[in-house]
Amino acid sequence: MSNSFEICIGPIHPALKEPIQLDFKVEGERVTDVSFRLGQVHRAIEWAGMRRNPLQILYLAERICGICNICHPMAFSLAMESIAGIDVPERAHYIRTINAELERIHSHVLWAGVAAHELGFDSVMHYTWRVREKVLDIIEMLNGNRITKGLFMIGGVRRDVEKKHYAKIREALQYYRDCYSKLESILLKDKSVKARTREIGILTKKDALELCAVGPTVRASGVKKDVRMDLPYAAYPFLDMDCITPDMATGEVRCDTYDRIAVRVLEVGQSIELIEQCLKQLPSGPVLAEPSLQKLLVQLKSVEGEAVAFQEAPRGELIHYLKMTAQDSPHTWKVRAPTYSNLLPLVPMLTGCEIADIPIVAASIDPCMSCANRAVLADKGNTILSMDALRKKSIEKTRRIVKGAGKNE
Repeated sequence: MSNSFEICIGPIHPALKEPIQLDFKVEGERVTDVSFRLGQVHRAIEWAGMRRNPLQILYLAERICGICNICHPMAFSLAMESIAGIDVPERAHYIRTINAELERIHSHVLWAGVAAHELGFDSVMHYTWRVREKVLDIIEMLNGNRITKGLFMIGGVRRDVEKKHYAKIREALQYYRDCYSKLESILLKDKSVKARTREIGILTKKDALELCAVGPTVRASGVKKDVRMDLPYAAYPFLDMDCITPDMATGEVRCDTYDRIAVRVLEVGQSIELIEQCLKQLPSGPVLAEPSLQKLLVQLKSVEGEAVAFQEAPRGELIHYLKMTAQDSPHTWKVRAPTYSNLLPLVPMLTGCEIADIPIVAASIDPCMSCANRAVLADKGNTILSMDALRKKSIEKTRRIVKGAGKNE
């Protein structure tokens, strides 16, 4: 008798923080095949953005992801600035970089807590999330909010980093330097963590390249791929940095879940040093190319052209495509988040692992379903539905549901 059977995890499941459906074929405890389905989350942010002016879109872009809400408005700003031919002041480039690296520390430390939870080490989760509070305090000091910041403006930033902030920022950087050895000890040297993550969820260098993995996921497979160095933006061309791979911590690359943990731990240390460099090099001058938002908006509404902007978000390469046609709103705005690229690599990572390893292997790409999901609805003739047709179908469906509910009363 065959020991093969199928199990489904999601779209709602205790091991998942966001909805995605993962279908597994299993023999005994070992996964033999994997498929996944998206589409459970779609917030129509791009659709809404194409009905707003560029300055309003900045705040929509910030809400694509609650964690990566620096990289999305930065990518949109870079695309818009490219089309409009706006030169961003040098000081603004450095302020953007400082905030982007604060976001990277926040994201990686938060992820470490999630990973620990998936391994069953909730005490580690509580410790890392306590450590995370310090970076949120600095973000709040600089921007007024811990999560959404409202920092970006086309042509620069809305708030400066003042001299009075330097001491507090450096105090936070020293706090993370002091915590770093403990984070390294817990996440990279603990025997239990190693036992649960070594030789688990392997993504070979070949698979990582062929499946177009990005961010820490691809760097953990030994691929030196980082937008901050490959296509440098903001202040990154002026900073001394290297592409992080796991051999910098372990002396080898095994392409497993442990290596993906190692890359993120190392990147926390790297972000600390990048912020320090920015503070030392921070030039004087304005932080906005055009302080008058009315004049800026008039200029943006008159531009024509298209641009693609790349960003190295905490999860990896982020792309914003923008097309303007001298109208109030963009003709096209399309976002490709890093999780979208990292989902296909889950198939070889999960194939061959045991059922108990599924949560930590899936978590090791740091997935964000709200970022990744995009919806295109088509009728049987494969014609994309217009908004009016979609609205009509929605009304008809609602009426059928209400009518059906009435019959059961």
